[in-house]
Amino acid sequence: MKVTILCSDAAHPVNAYISRWMATVKDGVAVELVRRKQEALGGDLLFLISCSELVSAADRARYRASLVLHASALPEGRGWSPHIWQLIGGAEGITLSLIEAADPVDSGPIWKHHYIPVPRHALWHEINDLLFEAEINLMAFAIENFDQIVPAPQSSSGSSYYRRRERRDSELDPHKTIAEQFDLIRVCDPQRFPAYFHHRGRRYVLTLEGQDDN
Repeated sequence: MKVTILCSDAAHPVNAYISRWMATVKDGVAVELVRRKQEALGGDLLFLISCSELVSAADRARYRASLVLHASALPEGRGWSPHIWQLIGGAEGITLSLIEAADPVDSGPIWKHHYIPVPRHALWHEINDLLFEAEINLMAFAIENFDQIVPAPQSSSGSSYYRRRERRDSELDPHKTIAEQFDLIRVCDPQRFPAYFHHRGRRYVLTLEGQDDN
């Protein structure tokens, strides 16, 4: 079996998980990691992981199946950074959906759902670990069950959409308490989307580190 992983961002934290998984793939499965869709030349399975390019039907036709991992219970939560928006909103877990890539985006048939409980104290890197480990497990599931899966069409009702996350979405209100804004603070990646606030004419960046009580 020939498998391609298309991940556009070489700096994305998911890359470390992908690399570790690729080193453990069993014999008979060839896996390649590419950054641009022009490099995805064809094969059996194409995984679109944190892919920022628009992959057309013609691109996908080079593979027997093209799959997306999306962190919401589709059709609810289509769009960008769904697990971040859900956790900011107070969710205590996220559903990871393994779906076929389709037009429009995030509308394809579902191969599998996997629910991930997220502790209310978990910080961004701990949340990433839960999510990315689940993504790797679903990729392995897809390879193992490739010929047995019967995808389920998404419901025609109940869809919702999240907009693309921007750096300004990590801005805190200095007049609110830490407790009121904790769910926003804890999902802010200090490298990619740092939490910050403006006060007394200056911008301040806030980092959060968890410590267990002694």
